[in-house]
Amino acid sequence: MTTLPTLLVLDAEPPPRLGRLTGRARIVHTDAAHLAERLPQADVLLVWDFTSRAVREAWPGDGPRPAWVHTASAGVDHLLGPELAASDTVVTNARGIFDQPIAEYVAALVLAVAKDLPRTLEHQRERTWRHRETRRVAGTRACVVGSGPIGRAIVRTLKALGVTTALVGRVPRTGIHGPADLDRLISRADWVIAAAPLTEETYGMFDAHRFGVMQPSAFFVNVGRGQLVDEAALARALTRRWIAGAALDVFTTEPLPPDSPLWGLPGLIVSPHMSGDTLGWRDELGAQFVELYERWAAGRSLVNVVDKKRGYVPGH
Repeated sequence: MTTLPTLLVLDAEPPPRLGRLTGRARIVHTDAAHLAERLPQADVLLVWDFTSRAVREAWPGDGPRPAWVHTASAGVDHLLGPELAASDTVVTNARGIFDQPIAEYVAALVLAVAKDLPRTLEHQRERTWRHRETRRVAGTRACVVGSGPIGRAIVRTLKALGVTTALVGRVPRTGIHGPADLDRLISRADWVIAAAPLTEETYGMFDAHRFGVMQPSAFFVNVGRGQLVDEAALARALTRRWIAGAALDVFTTEPLPPDSPLWGLPGLIVSPHMSGDTLGWRDELGAQFVELYERWAAGRSLVNVVDKKRGYVPGH
């Protein structure tokens, strides 16, 4: 009798739909509190609760560990601790699921700000008729930081609106600028969009210096990771009108506490880490994992494999 591989799922609500794996895997569900004791029995770990840092805390210790870990997210900083990074375990992510939804969300923010839609809605609530002139989006400039699939999707979508775009990545190559060009590019940009992974190099990259380099008319958007931004520096930049405004979909602390000063900052749009979450997104994540599992079970090479030293999927 063939022993089925054990698939351990770090759960979140609603749980993933894994019906296609019935009879092909022994599926065990766990919460964060019991993850460490169940890891040694698992062949595969599905990190469905992609907001949890439980893998970082549970991975060190005695006993075997899964040969493969998949996270239902684009970022891997929440699970990639030193022990997992140094191990032989393969890590994959949900690359490809969130690219276009996040790009559409960024485009929606650009259009909403340029066309002054927040103030229009405010005037409607006040029953105030106040004619205004708004900004043309075509012909403006954007600097997108992060040259992965999400960053490239943002560039394609903004180009369709007539925005002149520059893309910045870890290393310069054809069509992509390197970090050395970042200050020059953001100093000319109307829209500065952060979509980079969180690594040692990108942690806190948007600080007082970077906000000081931007134009007073610039608008900043972060759809990458909260820790890319020095939030205190952004607060000062907005309060002192160094930049025109900002939109944050990710934060250093999530959920954002009710007493956080960020809620009341002038010119800041706050959204609850939702830019990539469209109707049916959880089903897409589940189907993607099942396809990966089928490749793994058949002995085929996995896709979306993370370079654990860099902290993202290479090749883009």
